[in-house]
Amino acid sequence: MLQPATLQFLKDLQKHNNKPWFDENRHRYDAAKTDFLQFTDEVIKVFGKKDANIASLTARECIFRINRDIRFSKDKTPYKRNLAVSLNKGGKKSVLAGYYFHLEPGNNSFIGGGVWQPMPADLQKVRQEIDYNLKDFQKILNAKNFKTIYGGLSEEEGIALSRVPKGYEADNPAAEYLKLKSFITMTNISDKELTDKGLLKQTVQAFETIQPLINFLNEALEA
Repeated sequence: MLQPATLQFLKDLQKHNNKPWFDENRHRYDAAKTDFLQFTDEVIKVFGKKDANIASLTARECIFRINRDIRFSKDKTPYKRNLAVSLNKGGKKSVLAGYYFHLEPGNNSFIGGGVWQPMPADLQKVRQEIDYNLKDFQKILNAKNFKTIYGGLSEEEGIALSRVPKGYEADNPAAEYLKLKSFITMTNISDKELTDKGLLKQTVQAFETIQPLINFLNEALEA
């Protein structure tokens, strides 16, 4: 579970997203970060027994910075509204598929994973793998636990092409998947669940459910 104070810090940061306030409250940020790191290390410890690829990771090498890159953004607020961690074979900068935990108060938190906007060559590898092994891919997505927890792959705006990519026929049985530019899935977590004792078990179960998807994607990416 995460501490209520961690959520409260992020809620306050949303209202006071400026450097003077952050500097005055850095001790609260440090406490929130430590809380999130400890939770993540627990997840790695438990889930690492199920997926050896992330077992050697540490939370510190997987957590994202809270500072925003505002160089090319109209939004000049200096800090993110969330804490997030990505568990990938090779670390958070790896191009491989992995697991993701996003902490953002206001019932905007979620657990998920997959691969986000891979480079063209890697995207082609994934599409080719789906085209060649469509039945295996569909079996993963149609598994009972996957459907129950995630529903399916993300269909958010802009995540798919309007047409089947070049090199594939429009009537390809895998057309709906071949159009995708990212292969991710997620399930929301309420603020109440974040501070519940069952959060660790819930997170590990969610990661275990998408492990077959992560393995499928990484088999393609590592080919």
